[in-house]
Amino acid sequence: MSEHFQPPAHTPPDTFIHWVLFYARVGADFQVNTVYKHMRIFLPGLTGRVVDVGAGECPYRHLVNDEVAEYCGIDSSDAERFGYNNTAVTHFDGEHIPYGTSSIDHFICTEVIEHLPDPQPIITEMHRVLKPGGTGVVTVPWSARFHYIPYDYHRFTPTTLGMLFSAFSSVKIEPRGTDITVIVSKIMVAYLRLLAPKQRSALVVTIFPALLFVPVIILCVILGHLSLLLNLGSTDDPLGYTVWVQK
Repeated sequence: MSEHFQPPAHTPPDTFIHWVLFYARVGADFQVNTVYKHMRIFLPGLTGRVVDVGAGECPYRHLVNDEVAEYCGIDSSDAERFGYNNTAVTHFDGEHIPYGTSSIDHFICTEVIEHLPDPQPIITEMHRVLKPGGTGVVTVPWSARFHYIPYDYHRFTPTTLGMLFSAFSSVKIEPRGTDITVIVSKIMVAYLRLLAPKQRSALVVTIFPALLFVPVIILCVILGHLSLLLNLGSTDDPLGYTVWVQK
């Protein structure tokens, strides 16, 4: 099965163009927006070694304070299948995190474990390398299309997440967004398909309705942000979940 609309690589705001693209995506892509919100809460105050498991292009590295913390990005050696070729990260076999037992202070792992046929081994590894009292944040999608085909295996309920992370002494599972945010997100994806049809020749046909719908899309973006700000809707069908853990 081929993938027509693969998620674009999430690059850090390290140049002016990347800065524009990063914050435009944060503003309009609510999956990214809600992950970024939690990274912005978690990362800036950390000290010690912070490991980004499945770092990709390291989009959240800029949130780590280099004066008091050491950011370390790691990714699987075959990360290019997801469109990543970041030479700044340490590549590993995707199963054995290349750090000693109880040797890191914190970790993050954003939108990664759904792409593992069996996520338990890497979660066990996160627990192994984390120091006692150390903390970590893992995010997973819930309402998301089949992506990075065929390497997309799971959508996790809070019950399943609780079981997967049960070795940690503290586990808090938080929904990201509501069903209203999900509806807005789906409308945004459908709109983007008008701008990127399967056949480029079809753009001549789709561009006119796409332009007509611009006011609707602006209203949808506003509604999406309001749903997050005011917690409008039900959290039983969110965009995804964030798992906050401590060893």
